[in-house]
Amino acid sequence: MKVIGLIGGMSWESTVPYYRQINEVIKERLGGLHSARLVLYSVDFHDIERLQQSGDWVEAGTILAGVAQAVEKAGADLLVLCTNTMHKVAPAIEAAVSIPLLHIADATGEEIKRAGFSTVGLLGTRFTMEQGFYKDRLRQDFGLRVLVPGEQDRQIVHRVIYDELCLGRVVDSSRSEFRRVMAALIGDGAEAVILGCTEITLLIGQEDAAVPLFDTTRIHARRAAEWALRD
Repeated sequence: MKVIGLIGGMSWESTVPYYRQINEVIKERLGGLHSARLVLYSVDFHDIERLQQSGDWVEAGTILAGVAQAVEKAGADLLVLCTNTMHKVAPAIEAAVSIPLLHIADATGEEIKRAGFSTVGLLGTRFTMEQGFYKDRLRQDFGLRVLVPGEQDRQIVHRVIYDELCLGRVVDSSRSEFRRVMAALIGDGAEAVILGCTEITLLIGQEDAAVPLFDTTRIHARRAAEWALRD
């Protein structure tokens, strides 16, 4: 079994499911007392979030590239960045190490195409919903039509993620808002919805939508575990 290197803490609330779900796949496949071989480096999200808000993605990339190097030195064979938004700096991370980075958008795009969908809604931070690093990858590499909420709804989704979910707060009124936003995306033609922030599943599940939901945390974690088990 290969060693998975997790870069987490963005936020730690969503890093916990990564550890659990990776180990669940290993247990499912190998049985007995087997568990995943992994290295976890959890950053202080306060520092990263300040760089996000100030738009200093270069410094954020430098920090995470250094973390990736530490994870590689600790023995990891594969990098898993436990966040959607910070894949904006994936090129800086990949340039700093010799081991592969399992890109969350690639894992998600492959699963959506395998399921036969072509038009999807995307929920996430405003960085993920508005900037091209995520949407363009899905469009160019997987031929997907990607829809995002309107500006006011993007602000609502972003606020709930940072002011509530990243702090471990689950608010019923916010769940209702997410249901409404997803319904609007479906009305615009979305055949499925990507939960493109690793905290969103703390708030909503499949029962909250009339179309399939693609949980990027679950997809990413499962793909990492499967990769670790390859010969």
